[in-house]
Amino acid sequence: MKNFYSRVFGWAFTDYGPDYVSFSESGIAGGFERQKGPVVNGALVVLYHGDMESVHTEVIKAGGKISKDIFNFPGGRRFHFLDPAGNELAVWSDR
Repeated sequence: MKNFYSRVFGWAFTDYGPDYVSFSESGIAGGFERQKGPVVNGALVVLYHGDMESVHTEVIKAGGKISKDIFNFPGGRRFHFLDPAGNELAVWSDR
């Protein structure tokens, strides 16, 4: 998962034990915690990126799967993806 987010978004990571990793260089502080089962009804994290097509391509190249392709909505465009660990996130752009 760290390789995916480093490659696509340029994030940096710090491991805190075997089950938690924090991320930085992302514009927001956060982290990922290893879970034994699937997360159901978790929050949808939406990331901003100025070049929708290039980040869409990088998500796929880095092993992510598109769960909802690029679509228009009031205020811009967005797509949803699953990272290699199965977490669903979205990317939006106002361009």
